[in-house]
Amino acid sequence: MGKTGESSNPDQSVEQQCEEFRRDYHAVREQIAKVIVGHEPIVDGVLTCLFVGGHALLEGVPGLGKTALVRTLAAALNLKFNRIQFTPDLMPADVIGTNVITENEAGRREFSFMPGPIFSQIVLADEINRATPKTQSALLEAMQEKQVTAGGKIRRLEEPFFVMATQNPLEQEGTYPLPEAQLDRFFFKLLVQYSGREELKEILDRTTANHKIEVQPVLDSHRILFHQELVKRVVIAPHVQDYAIRCVLATHPQGIFAVPMVNQYLRFGASPRAAQAITLASKVRALLDGRFHVSFQDIKEVATPAMRHRVILNFEAEAEGISTDRILETVLAETPQTMDRQTP
Repeated sequence: MGKTGESSNPDQSVEQQCEEFRRDYHAVREQIAKVIVGHEPIVDGVLTCLFVGGHALLEGVPGLGKTALVRTLAAALNLKFNRIQFTPDLMPADVIGTNVITENEAGRREFSFMPGPIFSQIVLADEINRATPKTQSALLEAMQEKQVTAGGKIRRLEEPFFVMATQNPLEQEGTYPLPEAQLDRFFFKLLVQYSGREELKEILDRTTANHKIEVQPVLDSHRILFHQELVKRVVIAPHVQDYAIRCVLATHPQGIFAVPMVNQYLRFGASPRAAQAITLASKVRALLDGRFHVSFQDIKEVATPAMRHRVILNFEAEAEGISTDRILETVLAETPQTMDRQTP
């Protein structure tokens, strides 16, 4: 099992590196399972984001364990962690930091930069859609470029840098919709559902009795960065990559690959970042399955969380209660896996 402080040996064989990846992945997963009951697809989605260097958006009503999941992941990783509680009065400077007047040893006053909580490695943006779009946009540069521009200077963030945001459904009071540009920066959008009967019993047994839980750090930044590079080296055949591309293009209304349901219910389709997310997430699934190549099934398994926040419904879809996931299911079902390259 991967211990913190140890670095993977780049001279190892591909098979050994893949095995180390799986061991480290499951080691983190086991630590999370000490606290989080069930929600396996959500945990796998968050870990996929971690191992590709992406960001995760978790949506669900309050009380489902979204914040607990992020805190537990932070405890299982030997990384710097900060939490930002988003509220309507939160300002951009409260996120990225600001210049303050300080007094130096000579007694002279000068401006110095006081970093905000964004200067960390794991950042929990809790209830991100309770802040105004102006404050939400303070995360854009950090999430995309892994840097912050403040006080006229560019300041790099320490890698790995990982934002996990939680949000409440827009139907709830006091929420602001995330701008499309902000949503596009999230690798996955994961929908957290209610726990079942057996899961709820286990939650009560753990939290209402004298049950002590200790989460141990099992992974550090060096190993995470090494695994992120390994993921990129996983092979994807041209015809499999083309399938991922066509799945994304099939979400573009009136496009040459669009299915009828897309033309009827979508205003805008998924961006190129969706294709990037599908490809990288598929490579993680391949490694976990002991393969160093991506399959069609890998693409199908990750396409929905990679695209559900990157497509925009039109008025007709909202009026008829058609969900984004339902449209994406149709896209995946009606997009053929193989197609003549000469076909437009």
